[in-house]
Amino acid sequence: MEWSTLLLSTGLVCFFLCVILYDIFSKGSAILSWDFVTKLPTNGMTQGGILTPMIGTVFLTLITALFSIPFGVCCAIYLNEYAENTWLTRTIRASIRNLSGVPSIIYGLFGLALFVQALSLGTSILAAGLTLGLLSLPYIITTTEEALLRIPRSMREAALAVGATKFESIKDVVLPAALPGILTGIVLTLSRAAGETAPILFTGAAFYITNSFGSLSQEFMALPYHLYMLSTQHQSIEEVRPIAYGTALVLIIVVFLMNLTAFYIRYKFRNNEK
Repeated sequence: MEWSTLLLSTGLVCFFLCVILYDIFSKGSAILSWDFVTKLPTNGMTQGGILTPMIGTVFLTLITALFSIPFGVCCAIYLNEYAENTWLTRTIRASIRNLSGVPSIIYGLFGLALFVQALSLGTSILAAGLTLGLLSLPYIITTTEEALLRIPRSMREAALAVGATKFESIKDVVLPAALPGILTGIVLTLSRAAGETAPILFTGAAFYITNSFGSLSQEFMALPYHLYMLSTQHQSIEEVRPIAYGTALVLIIVVFLMNLTAFYIRYKFRNNEK
């Protein structure tokens, strides 16, 4: 009975997922072309391509990675390898896990208050990237710490027994062994950040920009926000509907490739270990 219920639930989820993907692929593939990907949007986004949103998404993801990965990995290493198991450490861990469940729009409002207003960065790609970096930090910390916890304590003790310092044992033994899990978590987190709309809604995403990316202090276009505007806010929704489906298809492909990269990294490192 339990297995049949689980199988039915899985089948329903997969069915609706296939319906959604079929609808997007069937309607988006008609407009998908090299010109669609490489041309700037023109005529109020009713013509042209999605080059500007794609460039904005790439730079936004890079800023997010540069801000969140070093802080997240270092924080996880400290919590797992150096911090004592005290009430303060347990509170910090619980807080990090709770932050993972905070709605993304709350991060957007926080980014508006901190980066846009308090730090006077204005509505810009830098403010949006830092906001997404904050959103990504709890996930990177959690996945990195889980990867470190999978490494047996005996490996650390063996490194210390042959004269290595604690830092050397972490750098040369623990981190290389945990690298597949760390990289997988990072790539999956960045793929999620690349598809977020709410955090960039308040911090720098623009409705329509005629030129490509120029500087970190200017507003930008991004694929998820571009799709949102085409689908709900454009004055000629019926006219731009094919472009909206094409944008959705490109965004799905980008996220899929990032997830595929994460699985490939894990597969390759596991084969090397064997």
